[in-house]
Amino acid sequence: MKLHDRFKVKSFKRFLKHAVLMAGVLLISQLFNSPASAGIFANPCKKTAQDILMSCKLGVYDEYYIAQATCDNLPSGAEQTNCMQQARDNKKSGIEECQNQYNARLDICKSLGGGAYHPTIDPANFATKIDNPYSTLTPGTTFIYEGTTENGFEHNEVTVTSDTKKILGVTCVVVKDTVTVDGELEEDTLDWYAQDKQGNVWYFGENAKQYAGGLIIGIEGSWEAGVNGAQPGIVMEANPAVGDIYRQEFAPGEAEDMAEVLSLTEATTVPFGTYTNCLMTKEFSGLEPDVTEHKFYAKGVGFIKSIDIGTNFGIDLVGIIKK
Repeated sequence: MKLHDRFKVKSFKRFLKHAVLMAGVLLISQLFNSPASAGIFANPCKKTAQDILMSCKLGVYDEYYIAQATCDNLPSGAEQTNCMQQARDNKKSGIEECQNQYNARLDICKSLGGGAYHPTIDPANFATKIDNPYSTLTPGTTFIYEGTTENGFEHNEVTVTSDTKKILGVTCVVVKDTVTVDGELEEDTLDWYAQDKQGNVWYFGENAKQYAGGLIIGIEGSWEAGVNGAQPGIVMEANPAVGDIYRQEFAPGEAEDMAEVLSLTEATTVPFGTYTNCLMTKEFSGLEPDVTEHKFYAKGVGFIKSIDIGTNFGIDLVGIIKK
C-alpha cells in the first residue's frame, strides 16, 4: 500500500471514529429532548444540568477539532504528534471538567428540590434604596478590601455610585468593583443591585471586564437578567436563617453562584475592626465545583471577609470611605 493510501485509511478511520461519537452525542441530545423523555421535565433543575453538560461537551469537541486543524499544519511529523497528544489531553481534561460541573449541579438540584428557577419580578415590589443591615449600599460609599490570593496581593475597591440602570422594569443601583493584583488592573466590573420591599437584596447582573497588561482580555461572567434567559438572584436575604440555600444569580453556563447560610453568631477580626454576631455563608458555584468560600457579613457594615476553603487565601475589609 502506498504511503498516501495508508494516510487516507488512517484519516478515514479517525474521521469514522469521531463521526460515530458525535452521532451518539446527538442521539443522546435528541433522547433528552424527545416527548418520550417528558418525565425528565418533572425535575427541570436536573434537565437543565443535562442540557448544560451536553453544551459543555460539544464545546470541548469544538476546541479539539480546531486544535487538530492547527496540528495538521505543523511542519514536521514530530511536531504534529506532540500537538495532537496535547489536544487529546486537553479534550480529556475538558470532558472531566464538564462532568464535575454536572455532578455539582446535581448536588445543587438536590438542595433546591429540583424545581424550575424563574422568580417573579414585580417592579412595584422594589424599594428606592438598599438598606439591608448586612448589605447596605449607600451611594458615595467605597469599601476597600485587601489580601493575599493565589495570584498575588489583591486590592479591591467597591464603590456604590449614584448611577442607576433599569432591568426588567426595576431601577437598580450601579456598583463599581475594581480589582488590582500586585498593582495591575485585573478586573473592572459594574454590578446591578436592587432591594425588594421585604428587604431582600437582588442581583440583576454585571458587566465584567478582565485585563492583562492594561488591555481587555475578556468579559467572562457578564450577564443581565432578562437577556438570553438569565434570571436575577438574591445576594442577601431580608431575614437569613441557618440552613437557607439560594441562587445568587442564574445564567446557565455563565453565572451560577449559590449561597448557604451557615451561622448568624460568628466572631471575626479584620483590619477595619472586630465584629461579633456576624452572618457567615458558604458560597459556591456549579461552574467551579472545586471552589468554595466562606464569607462574613457584619450588621451595619456589610461584607467584611472572605476565605477560600481550599487555599485559605482571602480578602479583608481594610477601610470605608464615605463622601
